[in-house]
Amino acid sequence: MEKESLISVIMPVRNGSNYIREALDSLARQGMEMEVIVVDDGSEDDTASIAAGAGCRVLSHPESFGPVRAKNTGLAAAKGAFILFLDHDDRLRDGALRTLMDALAADPQAMAVEAKVQDFLSPDAGPMPGTLVRPEPYYGLFTGAILIRREAFDRIGPFPEQLQAGEIIDWFSRMEQHQLKVRKIDAVTADRRIHRTNFGKTHASVEMKDYAAILRARLQRKARG
Repeated sequence: MEKESLISVIMPVRNGSNYIREALDSLARQGMEMEVIVVDDGSEDDTASIAAGAGCRVLSHPESFGPVRAKNTGLAAAKGAFILFLDHDDRLRDGALRTLMDALAADPQAMAVEAKVQDFLSPDAGPMPGTLVRPEPYYGLFTGAILIRREAFDRIGPFPEQLQAGEIIDWFSRMEQHQLKVRKIDAVTADRRIHRTNFGKTHASVEMKDYAAILRARLQRKARG
């Protein structure tokens, strides 16, 4: 049964012991009623034990199935009426969940609220010539800056597991198709870490293929009306 005031924070992660503590610390400072569900996607390091030691609910895949299925695993187990996905290498800013919750409360018609994110270069990354680190906050559909009512997933369904990247873009396209309202707010709630093992760097060809598939599907839905 969903708990009306509970936020379910879902963190998909594989081999995240280098950064997960910072992400979990940022959640611990929120001061909100939440459950933190860490979905360990076949890690070979001590990610699961770190998360368990921090009091998280840990769900483990026996092997890596990818971040999209990990998100759906967490979603299926979530008990909250509000859902937020946070990558293990990113951080929420202090007061972020309160800001997002207040924005949803102020607009009962909104199914989700989207804030801004701010890039930062990870201190351990060293020089990364040619890597884009945006100097200004931006809207980018990064999940740590989006709070979603569970009702939206009940109406639309989970993320498409045939994708390995861009699933949030596809899902928000379906929100648009269903005429579900997304409210944008001028606030920065998440810091996005830029480092050498970002998914977009290690899986660039997969990401390009999936983005192309998302675009085709979106055009087809628009053509069908």
